[in-house]
Amino acid sequence: MQLVVELIPDEEQGGFTARIPDIPAFGEGETEDEAIADLQEAVRGYIETFGLADALGRVCHPTFRRLDWDLAELPRD
Repeated sequence: MQLVVELIPDEEQGGFTARIPDIPAFGEGETEDEAIADLQEAVRGYIETFGLADALGRVCHPTFRRLDWDLAELPRD
């Protein structure tokens, strides 16, 4: 199974945060590979706590939409 992993660089502190959309777990590391390895441990812990069926249910049916938004034009409160 291929998974989408989001890698978020930390501009201020350095390093990276890695996460899989729709699974509430994340990893951190100095490099992308370290963050991904830490994420793998976090997902393993998630599965131990909530079960494999829960994790698979979250990643097997993701919904992605591309939106053509001008962020400067979004309404503000």
